Amino acid sequence: MTTSSLKGVTRRGLLKAFAATTLVAAPTYSNAFGLLRGAGDIRRLRMHSGRTGEKLDTIYWIEGEYIPEAFAEINSFMRDWRTNAVIKFDNRTVDILAASHRLLDADTPYLLLSGYRSPETNSMLRSKSKAVARNSLHMKGQAADIRVEGRSVSQISKAAVSCSAGGVGKYSGSNFVHMDCGPVRVWGR
Repeated sequence: MTTSSLKGVTRRGLLKAFAATTLVAAPTYSNAFGLLRGAGDIRRLRMHSGRTGEKLDTIYWIEGEYIPEAFAEINSFMRDWRTNAVIKFDNRTVDILAASHRLLDADTPYLLLSGYRSPETNSMLRSKSKAVARNSLHMKGQAADIRVEGRSVSQISKAAVSCSAGGVGKYSGSNFVHMDCGPVRVWGR
């Protein structure tokens, strides 16, 4: 480019054009969530279930594309283990889980305590504990309760909170963290 073709173009004008292009090209979720800090170009979910003995280690997202086969595996893994009921698990919650795990820099997978809960399971758990919500996001496939070996409830919750992407509940007495893709909020001790 010659200097004559740059007449009338200022550095500030170029920066404004670049900023406008960046905002238009940015994925929707990156504007709503702080997931990009932890998720990366490849998103991976590693979990095991103490209830079923199953293990999950899957790459479910590559360079902006969710992998349907990986999500089918995630949906099955996150099922209500009491009833074997499966629901399409919300990809936003999976993104929060993956980003938080990456931020924790943990070698060990999550221990899944609760993923999807059928209305029957939620009702049964609610009858035993006031901490179980009547309209729990677990019943929509939008929440998970997890632990990570070698990481405290405080460390896990701080990683999840830093994603600024949903609800994070600290349950120190029961040694688990709740993560969901609902409104951004934090609770617990």
